[in-house]
Amino acid sequence: MDSKNSKESSNISISTLAKEGILTNNPLFIQVLGMCPALATTTSAVNGIGMGLSTAAVLIFSNFLISLLRKFIPRQIRIAAYIVVIAGFVTMLEMFLKAYIPALHKSLGLFIPLIVVNCLILARAESFASKNKPLVSVLDGLFMGLGFALGLFLLASMREIAGAGTFMGMKIFPAEYAVRVIVSPAGAFISLGILIAVFKAVMLIIDKKGRAGGDLKRK
Repeated sequence: MDSKNSKESSNISISTLAKEGILTNNPLFIQVLGMCPALATTTSAVNGIGMGLSTAAVLIFSNFLISLLRKFIPRQIRIAAYIVVIAGFVTMLEMFLKAYIPALHKSLGLFIPLIVVNCLILARAESFASKNKPLVSVLDGLFMGLGFALGLFLLASMREIAGAGTFMGMKIFPAEYAVRVIVSPAGAFISLGILIAVFKAVMLIIDKKGRAGGDLKRK
């Protein structure tokens, strides 16, 4: 991207960033990024929220620092530099969770350090933070992180309710009526596929209504 395009993308509106991060370019349902934590940690809504917000926090801070350093990082080693930055924030996050939220830290386990190699964070660093100013990059990290967290929460809620008969640990219906396969690895793929189909169908309906409204205004 040249300097002109970079400058133009830095002037992107907050509403556009929010719409793209949460809806039209949702990291989980549209870009299908971060599949490892999405499939492995979403057996309960609490885990989904915890992993989603943890990833969002790392994404926000890494976007900010990478944007600040974008003019000083040599192009030849940029990917390695991004990973070092992300790893630093993940280490701080892990220490924070271990000290203040040990139950969540124990539940997420190995998947906390694996945030370092989450392709969503590296993708935003390469495609956005390295080409835009710090404030815009922070907002991009915020809304992409919230979109990812929302996706994990919806997926985890669906799996916990259908597969265990509970929500946030509260009993919804007797466990004998639960579809146990939903909380299994195979159930993760099935649940994600259903949610992606529903999400895209809803977005298609919204898009059609938006186009219809635009046609009426032109008439």
